[in-house]
Amino acid sequence: MPIHPGEPDPAVSGQSDPPSEGSVPPSSRGFPPPSPPTGRGPTTDEEPGPGATGGPAPSEDEYTAELQELQDRWRRALADLDNLRKRHARELARERAAERSRTAAVFLPVLDNLDLALAHAGADAGAITEGVRAVRDQAVNVLELLGYPRHAETGVAFDPARHEVVGVVQDHDAPPGTVLEVLRPGYGDGDRQLRPAAVTVAKRE
Repeated sequence: MPIHPGEPDPAVSGQSDPPSEGSVPPSSRGFPPPSPPTGRGPTTDEEPGPGATGGPAPSEDEYTAELQELQDRWRRALADLDNLRKRHARELARERAAERSRTAAVFLPVLDNLDLALAHAGADAGAITEGVRAVRDQAVNVLELLGYPRHAETGVAFDPARHEVVGVVQDHDAPPGTVLEVLRPGYGDGDRQLRPAAVTVAKRE
């Protein structure tokens, strides 16, 4: 290839032809461009974390504000607890009053029948006795409906959970520890017992 005067020889100067349009420069052919030397290592724009050494320490005002917030939360929690306790006490009082009212209302028919018996007290004495007995049975039925059955059985074995011994009687016909007489009926069982039955029992020989 002839060399024109005034043009440098590519083989001598070590220069190549300028890159044509669309060619890939050497820096992008799989080799990253060199980074400028800094002498202090890589730099970053991220801020140091809260636990980083040398970070700014919280000021006294920040501690005071946080303490004040915790005290406010504690006071609000105490106030909420006190309001809950008062509301529970009011609800419990209302429930007790309502239960007493329901129980008293159940006994109203018993009182009505007693009033009728007293109103006819001057009539037949036998009719009065039958009327009082009927009212008594009605009252016993009411107690049973409320969960307090009547216990006035004789001839059964003594049960300390239901009976209270008020007398011991010698009886050769009854086994020892048998209930011979009920002087005062008992009502209820277990935790729902109003009172035990007062009884006399047969004496052991």
